Amino acid sequence: MSEKEKILDIAMNLNRVGNWAADDYSAKRKRISTFLDQTSDYLDSVDLTYLPPKVKKPLQSLIVKFSSLKEEGENGPKDRLDWAEKMMTWGNILTHRANLISQ
Repeated sequence: MSEKEKILDIAMNLNRVGNWAADDYSAKRKRISTFLDQTSDYLDSVDLTYLPPKVKKPLQSLIVKFSSLKEEGENGPKDRLDWAEKMMTWGNILTHRANLISQ
């Protein structure tokens, strides 16, 4: 799997998790946790070495913030809509930035 594909998978997971949290966090809590774990694994596997700076910089920022976002998501966000918005925002950022990677 290419780095671009990994980043797009991360973005898709973040958007899914955000949508599920916004729609019905309680009913989808287990699914959210599963996708957060998968996203964490994807983030760990991305090789930042050859990514363009416009992709690398936001991805590095997400990597730093993701552990606290993941923890909040697994424990039950204080404000689920705010947390969902953060997840979807990161998903959208990565989707757009991934398009800057040439395959």
